[in-house]
Formats: sequence, structure tokens, C-alpha cells
Amino acid sequence: MQPDAPTLSAPTPPWPYPRWIAHRGAGLLAPENTLAALRLGASHGYRMFECDAKLSADGVAFLLHDSTLERTTSGQGVASNLDWAALSQLDAGAWHSAVHAGEPLPTLAAVARWCMANGHWLNIEIKPTPGTEELTGRRVALAAAQLWAGHAQAPLLTSFRPEALAGAQETAPALPRGLLLETLWPGWQNAAQALGCQAVVCEQGLWSEALMHQVHGFGWHGLAYTVNDSGAAQRLLALGLDGIITDRVDRFAPDR
Repeated sequence: MQPDAPTLSAPTPPWPYPRWIAHRGAGLLAPENTLAALRLGASHGYRMFECDAKLSADGVAFLLHDSTLERTTSGQGVASNLDWAALSQLDAGAWHSAVHAGEPLPTLAAVARWCMANGHWLNIEIKPTPGTEELTGRRVALAAAQLWAGHAQAPLLTSFRPEALAGAQETAPALPRGLLLETLWPGWQNAAQALGCQAVVCEQGLWSEALMHQVHGFGWHGLAYTVNDSGAAQRLLALGLDGIITDRVDRFAPDR
């Protein structure tokens, strides 16, 4: 049976977030997904940051991209197998450069406090360990809803995994959601609509005038990752994209 075709939405509402978003804090210039990276991105004028969030074995939401620890920390093995007490002792900066040696993994709570204290916005990519998609979506969304309760600058929750977004939708329906797409897989429009998404976040090469028209036609906002070339950025801005995620906080001066 073919899935029902998605239905067109009302006109796209205004997008409250800054257009330029610093990838993993400061992209390549500092150890990704750390407070040091966020501070460096802010020093370049960025007001919104993308980060990856997953769960420790005891349910603490913290920042890390990979399922395993070896690439960006002094630890070994699957990160979600360790309690936060053990994860908090790891060095998440020495792999990048000596100046950042000793930089710890941050909790989502620590990042939330920093963002709210400085008036910054956050895009939280829900990055579950395989097999924990819905649970991670629920727990990260609940933590975000509690951390940002009463604050106008609510975080944007995104994920490549529809199951994670479904968990977030069930637990914290008021938080805005975005579906991440590396390819335009069959049924992505239906999934975005069923998940109540406000945004579609595509690999930059997927964007065309036709796709932009389609996305805005459904009332969604369009974002692109990871844009590090000035020519690519100009093309995407000309298409009318609402958000540009970049590593090159040193190359692009955020306009808003």
C-alpha cells in the first residue's frame, strides 16, 4: 500500500532562529561539542550553535557525536555504556590541540545554562546510540523542555532518525523539530509531516529551487549542512534557505 500523500500546509511562519549556525560549536577550530567550541564560535559573532546529544548509561544527556569514544576523547568503547561519573573524567580536548587538553565533555544542562546566560540559541541533534533511538529522543527532549522551561529561546531538536523525533514529539510536543536528510529517501515528506516538523535540514547538495519551493509549500523551513564554501553559501542563500550550518565560523560573518 502506498502511503498517503502529504498535504500542503499554511504559509510558512516567520523563522525565529539566526540564519547562521555554528556546527558542533566552532566547527574545526576547537574540539567539537565542547563549551570551549561554543565560546569560540560566540567570539566570531555566532548566536546559534548546533551540537549532538546522547545519553549516558545512567540517563544523563551529554554532548558527543560518535557512538564510541576513541575519536574525540581519551576514553574507549561505546559511550552510552558508561555512567556520567566516568564520562565526566574524560579528556575531550587533547585530541584536537594541546591548548585544549583537559577540556571535559559537557552535559546538555551545562550547555543550556551557557546559552541562556548569553542569549544564544541551540540546535540539538539527537544522536542516539543504535538501538536507543526512541528512548534517546524522549529523554533528550524531556531534558530540553525542563532546562528551557519559561525561556523564549527554545532549542530546535533535529535528528536523522524518525524514531528519535517521534520520541521527542511524544514527550515535548511544544519544542520545534526538524528532520535531517542526507538523501531524499522515499516517504520523507510524510515522515516530516507526521512528526510535526517545522524544518527540514538537508545535506547542502540536495537543495534546488524545486526542493525549496516544495519545502516552503508544506510550511516548513529549509536548512543546509555543512556549508564551508563561499560559493555554495551564496547559492543556498539565493534559494532562500532559512538556516546555514557551517564549520567555518572564521570565514562567514553571521548576518543575523
